[in-house]
Amino acid sequence: MDYPSEKPFENNDHLILERERKVLQEIQKSEREKSFLLDFSNDMTAVRTKDELAAVIKTALRKLDPHGGYVIRCMNPDGKTMTAYLHDPGSSTFDPALMDSVLAEKHPIEDGLQNRILDSNIPLLFNVERELARGNRLSYLELWKNMNFKTMVGIALRNHNSNIGLLWLSIDEINIPILQGICAQISTAISNIVANEQILHYKRQLEEENDYLKEQLTSSFAEIVGSGKAMQEVYRLISLVSSSNSTVLLLGETGTGKELIARAIHNASPRSKKLMIKVNCAAMPASLIESELFGHERGAFTGAVERRIGKFELADHSTLFLDEIGEMPLEAQVKLLRVLQEKEMERVGGKSTIKLNVRVIAATNRDLEAEVKAGRFRSDLYYRLNVFPINLPPLRDRAEDIENLTGFFLSKYSKNAGKKSMRISANALRQLQSYVWPGNVRELEHLIERSVLLATGNVISEVFLSPRSNDNTELAGMLPGRSLEEMERAYIIQVLKRCKGKISGPGGAAEILNIPGNTLHSKMKKLDISKAEYYGE
Repeated sequence: MDYPSEKPFENNDHLILERERKVLQEIQKSEREKSFLLDFSNDMTAVRTKDELAAVIKTALRKLDPHGGYVIRCMNPDGKTMTAYLHDPGSSTFDPALMDSVLAEKHPIEDGLQNRILDSNIPLLFNVERELARGNRLSYLELWKNMNFKTMVGIALRNHNSNIGLLWLSIDEINIPILQGICAQISTAISNIVANEQILHYKRQLEEENDYLKEQLTSSFAEIVGSGKAMQEVYRLISLVSSSNSTVLLLGETGTGKELIARAIHNASPRSKKLMIKVNCAAMPASLIESELFGHERGAFTGAVERRIGKFELADHSTLFLDEIGEMPLEAQVKLLRVLQEKEMERVGGKSTIKLNVRVIAATNRDLEAEVKAGRFRSDLYYRLNVFPINLPPLRDRAEDIENLTGFFLSKYSKNAGKKSMRISANALRQLQSYVWPGNVRELEHLIERSVLLATGNVISEVFLSPRSNDNTELAGMLPGRSLEEMERAYIIQVLKRCKGKISGPGGAAEILNIPGNTLHSKMKKLDISKAEYYGE
């Protein structure tokens, strides 16, 4: 009897073993992929910052290809371009200048490559040389050629089915499940990091606005010092306009206290329960003043990564103080005029109209009528602001207030310096009263502060006035070709003018000149000084 050959059984065993080996390899490969993705996922859970994300990605991709490089690009707020977010050139050599240029560039999404990746659910492979040969002269293709990258894989980064960017990867072997798993984790991490950065930015912005409001709240609300005739007129105008919603224009030299008067108007108004908001128009670049005043929408311009509320919105149902309004650029004046006329505005880059209830107080040390004639200030805006002008007198016309102002500042800065209450000697006070004060009240305040710090006792017996500042055109004009008697006559007339014709008593010309009142009368009679020459100006 013939027995069947056993060779077919041997062949079957071989096939079975081969199948088992392949199944085992697939299982091992699957386990390695799972292990890789699990490790990557565990590492990603600790990621909080962009730098931490870069370190985790670099470690993971080095396991896939020790020499490969990558770049992650994220979509810009304009929705039309992408910019590099993270990158690693791997072990390749490259032109640093070209690399920096490409990384800084905004790459259009619709460039023939990136849009195809974003429309695909799987990774796409591109041959660098072939794309260049087709005429795709994209800067990043030129860079990859310079880096000697032959092929590049592009994978979309998505969060909740929305494209947020893409990953370009130089890698020899494409493992679709691995790449898709990596990109899912990266997408989530980037979204979380961006969200955290926005939260931190909002927090800093709120802190800055809170500090601003605290500064406004704790700033000087002290009583306005001065009871002379010039200030009495200012008080009368304040009392007339405070209760209304009319726009006020404060005019006066630098240092005359325009902000203090603005606060007094606000504090006496029905809006006093809310804080007055201040904007210094001279302190901001022309490119930023519109954003500062009217706010901006996210993506309105480079760097506008979120919506920002402007000072007009912040001052809604309150008062907005526009200091140094004469420095505002013409293009911003147009938008300001519209807000004043229409009581509404749009944020920079916005489309919706925002209704406003803001009382505006503007201030300037410029002659706005002259600025209008010179074409530097819009006439229609000037007339809109000049509803209720208040002219603040310079300190040289308030000689009768200098003693009270000096006492106020002495008390304030003695306390700040931790010294006992200080006083000023009669001689030093006469120095202050005979000074021209080009810097007005602010100059007096700074002088008293400096004098308090320099004083060794509790009496200021001498003040150190700036000779250069004390020079003025009127005094300088006395010198050439004049006799001593003519100079004395002119100086007495000048002092009498500053004292509003007051000859004797506190704040009178005799006290400033440090001579008895009857002596001054005699000099005036001798020099033939008439009342018309010094009184009534």
